[in-house]
Amino acid sequence: MRIETCYFCSRPAYPGKGIMFCRNDAKQFRFCRSKCHKNFKMKRNPRKLKWTKAFRKAAGKEMTVDSTLQFAARRNVPVRYNRELVAQTLRAMDRVSEIRAKRERVFAKRRLAGRRAQELAQDRRLVQTHGHLLPRMRGSEKRRLALEQGLDKEQIEELEQQGMVAEKSRVFGKEKIRQKVRVDGGVEVMGEGEDDTMEVDSD
Repeated sequence: MRIETCYFCSRPAYPGKGIMFCRNDAKQFRFCRSKCHKNFKMKRNPRKLKWTKAFRKAAGKEMTVDSTLQFAARRNVPVRYNRELVAQTLRAMDRVSEIRAKRERVFAKRRLAGRRAQELAQDRRLVQTHGHLLPRMRGSEKRRLALEQGLDKEQIEELEQQGMVAEKSRVFGKEKIRQKVRVDGGVEVMGEGEDDTMEVDSD
């Protein structure tokens, strides 16, 4: 069974699946699905589309130089049938796919190794350039800290720079009063918690 590769995205095109386009110069193009065929007809470059293998190889996201990648090129050479050779080939194919998957995992891990340090550096730059957008303490919170904990102005500014803003923001404006009408005609006024209830007679 010969498994062709898609001309556009390099995915496997199994027998009986996909589309084959034969040009006037007798060159054959295999496509795994209609998506690749349509993009080929629109004359798009596979190296510029992020979902293709060509882009991933050009961007350094796929292994390009590895001994396991050469086995696919040798697979289509016709050889006289031999039962022992077929069994040996099947065992080798399983082993090669296992080795390739392991090497791809190691390759991806190495490629993403320095990503955490880059993200931290980028976050630090963002804080330095856009520090004025970070939440600040209100004047009432500063006065409360000065009264309760006896902190100086400089200490309060240090806390503010470290990001230790007030624990709970206060609500400004009128509080909404929720009321429940009981069956007997009375009215219950609900506060923030369910325990804070007040009964009002309807007389």
